[in-house]
Amino acid sequence: MTQFANPYLLWLLAVLPLMAAWYVIRLRKGGATLRISTVEGFRKAPRTPRYWLRHLPFVLRCAAVAMLVVALARPRSSELNSTTTVEGIDIVLAIDVSGSMLARDFKPDRITAAKEVAARFIADRPADRIGLVVFAGESYTQSPLTTDRSSLLSLLSQIREGIVEDGTAIGNGLATSVNRLKESDAKSKVVILLTDGVNNSGQIAPLTAAKIAAQYGIRVYTVGVGSRGTAPMPAYDMWGNLILEQRKVEIDEQTLTQIAEDTGGAYFRATDKDSLKAIYDRINTLEKSKIDTNEFTRYHELFARWLLLALAALLAEFLLTTLYLKRIP
Repeated sequence: MTQFANPYLLWLLAVLPLMAAWYVIRLRKGGATLRISTVEGFRKAPRTPRYWLRHLPFVLRCAAVAMLVVALARPRSSELNSTTTVEGIDIVLAIDVSGSMLARDFKPDRITAAKEVAARFIADRPADRIGLVVFAGESYTQSPLTTDRSSLLSLLSQIREGIVEDGTAIGNGLATSVNRLKESDAKSKVVILLTDGVNNSGQIAPLTAAKIAAQYGIRVYTVGVGSRGTAPMPAYDMWGNLILEQRKVEIDEQTLTQIAEDTGGAYFRATDKDSLKAIYDRINTLEKSKIDTNEFTRYHELFARWLLLALAALLAEFLLTTLYLKRIP
């Protein structure tokens, strides 16, 4: 984008019409006179290039004045630049994949709903490193911390019930998540732990894992998923037919709340897919990445080319009038 540093000087271009008017007046007045009996012979004389170029010096002078005025106004091109500093957050999503996650109180079931909401959460965090941990009777890392969203979403889609021994090892799931984050140099480290049951497996107690997380400055948000009362669970009858049985929903909310309090996080209860989405949106709001953008404008001065063009026009006028169009006074 081109602009002028001194645009008010462009008013000097108004001198050009005055120069043109003065030139016309001078032409009409004429110069030195010579009395002759008739001009009939001059009218029939052929017109040389000098005749057609007689006004060119004035045109060059006007052009030089115009370009000098433009140079004085200091034309320059501007270029908008910006520097962005991103301070991301390291996040581990710990997802329960025990058999109870197949309950149909979420559509189509708890584990599928959890994966869909987690995928949207991942897509909304482009500046952060995110990892995946799954747990049931045992726990393991599905994905280390990464910014590769396509790989992360692919690994998330592969999560299913039955990939590890059944059970609910909340302590192990949290401990594995802490292990993924303890060496992180991020200023903010977060675990989002989602489960639908009570700790009944594993070698590490949930509150012990929470204390370890607190020592490493890791904040834990716990999410209990499951409707209140009972929920339809898929099962097989004695003839091998798939049926739905109403089973009692048991979530150790007291332990999950204590884990969140010990680490500076928060506990949430999701009773359906919509409330689960709202919880992840809430966490997304609480854990904002820091993005600083500084914008500055860089200018490139262009007056030199206009000044050179003006000097070239003046030089051309001088050479034309002194060498080719030289007149007798």
